[in-house]
Amino acid sequence: MSLTEPFLRPRWAHVPGETREADHARLAPVKAGVPVRFERFVPSHHPALRHGLALNDAGFFWECHEILEAVWMASPQGGCDRILLRACIQVANANLKAKMLRFNAAARLDADAMALLAEVLARGPVDEAESFAARFDVTGLSGILRPSRGGSSAGVRQPVMLATFTET
Repeated sequence: MSLTEPFLRPRWAHVPGETREADHARLAPVKAGVPVRFERFVPSHHPALRHGLALNDAGFFWECHEILEAVWMASPQGGCDRILLRACIQVANANLKAKMLRFNAAARLDADAMALLAEVLARGPVDEAESFAARFDVTGLSGILRPSRGGSSAGVRQPVMLATFTET
């Protein structure tokens, strides 16, 4: 555990059908740190959010999904943070599907993520400066997803990083 990452990473990356059960003991404290509900927005600096994004970038795609889903469930209904979290969850799922060599499924999830990102962009600037959606480069992530997603089963899809799009 480092000063910048308050939670321990799982001891292994779970891949359904390929590895043993996920390291739930390392995920539980992160999920426990998510409030029942965020009031107006999801703070971009929230430790569980930051940890979930870092898990994705470290190749823990299934675990990222688990953590971001907990944050998503606590996020305000109908807000940009909630939509953006859903997009990030879809990207993590696409990363996992690509790791499992299911490139068509990854391409579908990327398309879903792009549609969610387009919705965030269509809503315009976010009012709360410290919110996840205000501090995340939605346009940058959209640009990464758009040109490189062919969906061919013979193709190769590189993992899409998420933490790099969040301002500190």
